[in-house]
Amino acid sequence: RAMLELFYNCGLRRQELINLNINDVDLQHLQIRVLGKRSKERIVPLGRAAMHEILSWLEKRKEFCFDHNETALFVNHRGARMTAAQVYHGVRRYLKQVTEIDKAHPHVLRHSFATHLLDAGADLMAVKEMLGHSTLATTQIYTHVSAGRLKAVYRQAHPRAELMTEMK
Repeated sequence: RAMLELFYNCGLRRQELINLNINDVDLQHLQIRVLGKRSKERIVPLGRAAMHEILSWLEKRKEFCFDHNETALFVNHRGARMTAAQVYHGVRRYLKQVTEIDKAHPHVLRHSFATHLLDAGADLMAVKEMLGHSTLATTQIYTHVSAGRLKAVYRQAHPRAELMTEMK
């Protein structure tokens, strides 16, 4: 559950999640340090739900990580850093239980992160930074603005929006 929360709550890429170390998580300031593509570092806010799941995971992690030198936040049942395949299959297995979407994989949670932020009115530049994108064009590929959101923005911002409500 902690992995799922981080994918959705922080918009992480799979490899970014795998590369997370325990000391990258700052529970006091509710943020994580993420090492993105091309070793680009960014700080991403952490929601309370994700924080609670991480705390639960850290307790459970002790059951199979006996190597006190292992710094990985997420370890497998042998206590080693999780592989990309292990993360993929674990997330896919969980998503298949709770949703009927065909593309049940970690990256769909990253897309949902961006789309839900933008649908709620988040600034595109802020979302770009949280996702770790170097260009705005890349962020726009990830966003799926709903028809309802488009209508709401139109009604709020366009000077002729009253015509839309009058025609109903």
